[in-house]
Amino acid sequence: MDILSIIIIGIGLAMDCFAVSISKGMHAKKHHFGLTFRMAVMFGLFQAVMPLIGYAAGSGFAQYMKQIDHWIAFILLALIGGKMVIESLKTTKLEDNNENDKLQNSFKWSTIVSLALATSIDAFATGIVFVPFPGIIWKAMIIIGFISLIFTFLGMYIGVHFGKRFHVNVEMIGGIILIGMGLKILIEHLIA
Repeated sequence: MDILSIIIIGIGLAMDCFAVSISKGMHAKKHHFGLTFRMAVMFGLFQAVMPLIGYAAGSGFAQYMKQIDHWIAFILLALIGGKMVIESLKTTKLEDNNENDKLQNSFKWSTIVSLALATSIDAFATGIVFVPFPGIIWKAMIIIGFISLIFTFLGMYIGVHFGKRFHVNVEMIGGIILIGMGLKILIEHLIA
C-alpha cells in the first residue's frame, strides 16, 4: 500500500470529523482557538489510534465489531444530536455569560470524547485493511490522524462563518446534522 492510498483513506475517514466540526462551529458562532484545538486533537487522536486497535484485533474480533459498529455510531450521534435539539428548543435569549457557559458545556471533554469515538468507529474497521501491510501501520496512523486534525479545523472555520451569516437556530441544525450522520452510517451499513 502506498502513501497516496493512505491519504485517500484518511480523507474518507475525516469526512465524519469534518461534518461534526461544521456543526460545532455553527453552534460556537465565533472562533475559539482553544476549543477548536481541543476538538481537533481529540478527533485526530481517535482517528489515528482506532486503525491501530483494529489492526491489532485482527480479523476475528473486527468481524464482530463490524456487525455492531454502525449501531454504536448511530446511538452516540443520535443521543448527542437529540440533546442539542432539545436544548435548542428550551432556550430563549441568553445573556452573554450564559451563552459562554453553554458554549463551554458544548465543548466539554465528555462531549468531545463521545463525538471523537462516534466518528472514529469506521477507522477501527479500517485497521483490518492494514493487516497485510504491517510495516505501514505507523505511517498510516500519523497520516490519518493529521488529516482528521486538519479537516476538523477547516470544518470549525466553515461552521463558524456559516453560523454568523445566517441567523438561525444553529444548535438545532447542528443536532439535526449529527442525527442525520448517525442515520446515514446506520443505513449505509444495513444496506451493505
